[in-house]
Amino acid sequence: MKVSIITICYNSQETLEDTIKSVLAQDYNDIEYIIIDGASKDNTPKIIEKYKNCISHVTSEPDKGIYDAMNKGVEKANGDLVGIFGANEPTCQ
Repeated sequence: MKVSIITICYNSQETLEDTIKSVLAQDYNDIEYIIIDGASKDNTPKIIEKYKNCISHVTSEPDKGIYDAMNKGVEKANGDLVGIFGANEPTCQ
C-alpha cells in the first residue's frame, strides 16, 4: 500500500527541517512525500532544496490559505492512504 505524506508550509524555516527528517526517518518503503509551500520568503525554499532528492513532488507558489494548500497536495497524491503534516511549531508541550 502506497502512503502519501503531504507537508504544507509557509515561512517555516524554524521547523521544516525537523518535519522533513521525521518523514524521511520512517522505515516504511512505499512513501510518496509531497511538500506544498506557499511561496515562502524566508529560508524555507533552501531547506526544501537541500532535501529535493528525497521528495517526490514540490510545489512552491502563492495559495489561498491552508486548505487550498492541503487540496493542492491531495490533488498530487497517488497513495492509497494520505496524511497531511503542517511544518508549524507544536502548540502543546
